[in-house]
Amino acid sequence: MLVGLDIRDILIIDHAEILFTNGLNVLTGETGAGKSILLDSLGFVLGWRGKTEIVRPGADFGEVSVWFELKDDHPVRKILDDNNVPWEGELLIRRVINVDGRKTAWINGRRAPRDLLIRISTLLVEIHGQHDDKGLLDQRSHIRLLDMFAGNSTQRERVKEAWKKLKKAKKEYQDEQKKLSDFDAEESFIQHSLNELKRLDPKVGEEQELDTKRRMMQSAEKIKDDVLKAQSAVGGNGAESLILDAMRWIETASGKSDGPFDEALASLSRASTELGEAVRIIEGLVELLDFDGYELEVLEERLFEIRGLARKHKIAPEQLPQFKAELADKIEEFSFGAEKLSSLENQIKECDSEYNVAASKLNESRRIAGDKLDKLVTAELPFLKMEDAHFETNIRPAPSSADGCDEVSFLVSTNKGTAKGPIGKIASGGELSRFLLALKVCLTSDYSSVTMIFDEIDRGIGGATADAVGRRLVRLSQNAQILTVTHSPQVAALGDAHFQVSKSTNSISTITEVTTLHGDTRVEEIARMISGDKITAAAINAAATLVAGR
Repeated sequence: MLVGLDIRDILIIDHAEILFTNGLNVLTGETGAGKSILLDSLGFVLGWRGKTEIVRPGADFGEVSVWFELKDDHPVRKILDDNNVPWEGELLIRRVINVDGRKTAWINGRRAPRDLLIRISTLLVEIHGQHDDKGLLDQRSHIRLLDMFAGNSTQRERVKEAWKKLKKAKKEYQDEQKKLSDFDAEESFIQHSLNELKRLDPKVGEEQELDTKRRMMQSAEKIKDDVLKAQSAVGGNGAESLILDAMRWIETASGKSDGPFDEALASLSRASTELGEAVRIIEGLVELLDFDGYELEVLEERLFEIRGLARKHKIAPEQLPQFKAELADKIEEFSFGAEKLSSLENQIKECDSEYNVAASKLNESRRIAGDKLDKLVTAELPFLKMEDAHFETNIRPAPSSADGCDEVSFLVSTNKGTAKGPIGKIASGGELSRFLLALKVCLTSDYSSVTMIFDEIDRGIGGATADAVGRRLVRLSQNAQILTVTHSPQVAALGDAHFQVSKSTNSISTITEVTTLHGDTRVEEIARMISGDKITAAAINAAATLVAGR
C-alpha cells in the first residue's frame, strides 16, 4: 500500500505531505491547482521520465519521498534482496534533483540507479492518465492482460521455455550447417595441409633442437681443432694416462711404507672418474663435429621446411604438432557431419512438437478465458451507462513466438447494430476510460499488490454515469488501493479519504497546498464541485446527501 508522499520544492509546491489510506483515495481541486504536479512528482520519485526543469524557482534542489507498506512476500522483496537493499517491512524511496538536472535516488537509505527504480515501480504503481490509456490502446498488452486474467503464468512459462529450446535447436542446426558448408569449401586445403604435416611429422621442440645443431655445424670448423686438442689433453695420452701413472706410483709407495697414502689414492680415484666423464663428453663433441656438408644440407632443409609451414599457417613452429592434431580432429568430426545434422533435425522436430503442444494448451486456455472475460466485461458495461456496448476478446493465429501462436486484441462496439472494431479506434475518450475501468474491475484479483492511480477517468461524464463509475472504483478498491483525480462530485463523495489540492498566489510566488478533508470541509468541497465558485445552500444539501449515500 502507498502510505505517503512528501514533496519539497517541486514546481509550485513548496512543501506538501499526503498520507494515504487503504481503499479509495480521491484528490479534487480546481483546474490548474496542481493535481497533475502530484502525479508528476510521484512519477519522478519512481524513476519515470518527465520534465527535467521541475525544481521550484529560487530553490537549489527539489526532492520527493514516497513510502509503501509491503507484505514480506511482495515481489519487490526479491529485487531488494538481489540488490542488497535493506528491508524492514517498509519501502522508502527518496529522489533529489538539482537545478542543473542531476538526479540522485535512495531506496531504504541505499543509493539506487534509475533502472532499479523502474523495476520496482512497475510492481508498485500503475497510472492511467488523462491522455495515457496506452495500456489499453496498445494491442501488444492485450495478450498479457488476458493471460493475467486466465492465470496462465505457468503455461506461459512452459511455452517460453519450449520456444527457447526450439530456437536453440534451430541455431545449433544452422551453426552445424554453416560449419559443414565452410568445411566443404576448405576441405581440399585442410586435407592438403594435414598431408603436409603428416609427411613432415614435426615434433615438439624439434625446431629449436635443429637450430642449435645447425649453428654448431656452421661453426664446427672453427672449434673442431680446439675440441681435438682438448681430447688429446685429457685422453689416453694426456691427463687420463698421467693420473693412472700417479695412482700406480702412490700404490707402490704405500707398499714400501706405512704413511697416509689412502687419502691421496681416493682423491686420484675421484679425479680419474670425473676425467673419464669429461673424456666421454668431449668424444661426443668430436663425433658431433665430425660431419660432411651433405648432413648440414639435410638438416637445414628440414629446419626451413618446418619454419615455412609454420609461416604458412601463421603459427609458431612449436605449435605445428598441435595444429596437425586439430586438423585431424576436424576431418574426423566432419566425417560424421551428415549424421550430426540428422540428429539435430530430429531434435528440432521434438522441440517443435513440445512447443506446439504447450502453445495449443495455452491457446485453449486463452479462448476459455476470453469467453469468460467477454461476459464479465459486457455485464459490467450497463452499470457504467453503456447498455448497448459490447466487448469481445479476439484471438487469431499469429507467427510462433515466446508468447505462443496467438494474437489477441480487444474489440468493442458502443451502439446496437454497429460492427466491432479495435478499442482504440471505436471508443471515445470517456468510453475508453469506462472500458478500461470495466476491465480493471474484472481483473481486480490480480492487482492486490499494486496501487492503481486514475487521473480523471470520469472525464466527459456526469450524473448517474459518474456515480456508476464511482461505484466501480469503490468495488475495485476492495481488493486494491485506488487513487483517483476527479472533477466529479459523485466520485469524490465515495472516497475513503479525500484530499483537496488548492493554489494560492501572492506578489512573490504561487504555492500549491494539499489539505486532508473531513466532515464539513469535505461537504463544502463537494458542494464547490457541484455549484462552482459560489456555493449555495442547495449545493451544500446535495453534497451532504452524496456523502451520506456512500
